[in-house]
Amino acid sequence: MCGRYSLTAHLDQLLPRLAGPLPPGLLEHYAPRSFIKPGEPVLALRQEHGQVQPALMLWGMLPEWSKDPLAGPRPFNARAETVAEKPSFRGAWRHRRCLLPANSFLEKGHRIQRRDGALFWLAGIWDRWIGPDGSEVESCCVLTSPPNALVAPLHNRMPVVLPDGLEQAWLETKDGPGLRALEPLLLGWDGGGWCVDPPPRANEQLPLFV
Repeated sequence: MCGRYSLTAHLDQLLPRLAGPLPPGLLEHYAPRSFIKPGEPVLALRQEHGQVQPALMLWGMLPEWSKDPLAGPRPFNARAETVAEKPSFRGAWRHRRCLLPANSFLEKGHRIQRRDGALFWLAGIWDRWIGPDGSEVESCCVLTSPPNALVAPLHNRMPVVLPDGLEQAWLETKDGPGLRALEPLLLGWDGGGWCVDPPPRANEQLPLFV
């Protein structure tokens, strides 16, 4: 499971990883965040109309077919093993995959991150809900897989992390064979080069990576 993560990079570190026009207000209002939770706005990279671009979305999936945005659950995770089958997720899996930049994710208060403190991509899916009055809500959830040896002592699930260099392959619209080619990325990732930090002590500030 991934129910908390951080994006503590400064904007000059983040911008080289983003492509396309930036969401309105991002340059003026971006701030590092050490504790991001479901229901909050998150920064994501997605492809739409053939163009890769960043977007701001709510973390917690609101399917396009939902009749009432206030009714029913808003899942913030989707199991990689069943994402292609579940009605709430299969359309987004085929056509609307996304990537969320992160510095770390949290399990039971422990912070899991790369040893070098570098950014990485959380793999996800997104959807757009359009209300009767034309209002729109874009939302997303993070894919999860069985844990590797690093995460297993903390939880029986972990987020899918996409290796650098595969952004375009992940984001572009694909047919059946193309989707099957992505399946190895859903099997989990090697914990080598990663570390688990214990929960911070009371009044201890979390570091910003520079």
